Amino acid sequence: MNNQSKLFLLGISATLLFSQCNPQKAEETTEVVAVEEAKTPTLTKIWETDTTLMTNESVLYDGTSGKIYVSNIEGDPRGKDGKGSISIIDKEGNIVTQEWVTGLNAPKGMGIANGNLYVTDIDQLIEINLESGKISKKYPVEGAGFLNDLATKDSKVYFTDMNTGKIHLLEEGKISTVTEGHESINGVAIADNGTLYGLDKSGLKMLNTDGTSDILNKTVTGGDGLIILGDGNYVASRWAGEIYFVTEEGESLLLDTKDVESNTADIGFIPGENILLVPTFFKNKVVAYKLDY
Repeated sequence: MNNQSKLFLLGISATLLFSQCNPQKAEETTEVVAVEEAKTPTLTKIWETDTTLMTNESVLYDGTSGKIYVSNIEGDPRGKDGKGSISIIDKEGNIVTQEWVTGLNAPKGMGIANGNLYVTDIDQLIEINLESGKISKKYPVEGAGFLNDLATKDSKVYFTDMNTGKIHLLEEGKISTVTEGHESINGVAIADNGTLYGLDKSGLKMLNTDGTSDILNKTVTGGDGLIILGDGNYVASRWAGEIYFVTEEGESLLLDTKDVESNTADIGFIPGENILLVPTFFKNKVVAYKLDY
């Protein structure tokens, strides 16, 4: 091997040795993971009706017609005085028909099934034809004390009796009791899968088919109106003037109108637009809020 070749090999060896002693620094990267904070649900007032809806207790949105039905007690919630009525308002808060149905006593919860509007009225269930606005049938409920909220699923009509702690069912023209032992039960709602939920003295409950129940929230006791939003989210009202957003983790107070003595009775909801409809009872108006959650 000649001197030139030796020098070449020595050069390669030196280069390799230098590179091993001084390795190239690896590029460091830091991954930033964005953590989204839980959104606080809010209510924003968007309109209110005139104050001619006398002692309005319940509000129901009909997704088929776009009408909003309002039950007006106009008197004693237990009085059989014939002063009660049903009004119709639109989604802008205009009163379309003040006296769509009259001659009721103390109408409260409402629901739609079988082409009819069903309304609880102290100790009987009233059936009103949606097309004609005429009362087509009355179902007396034996032993009823204070019929209150109502929910429908397909052709089934569920309704509560606050005094007796029962939930009744109207199906195929017959009334039966599906569950009992729920003290002061008021609000009732039914999920898409047919599961019943209720509000009674113990809080928000899931009502099982075997007659048992599971308490989901113990804060919203004595609740009035109940809306199932899905994904474990609910909105519940208490008559004195409170509305809560309830999740599996707990609850947050959306609205508190007790200081101004404005009640929050059997609330309604316009899905898709996320509009909450609040009957104010003695304030004689319905107030609409945009729910952001």
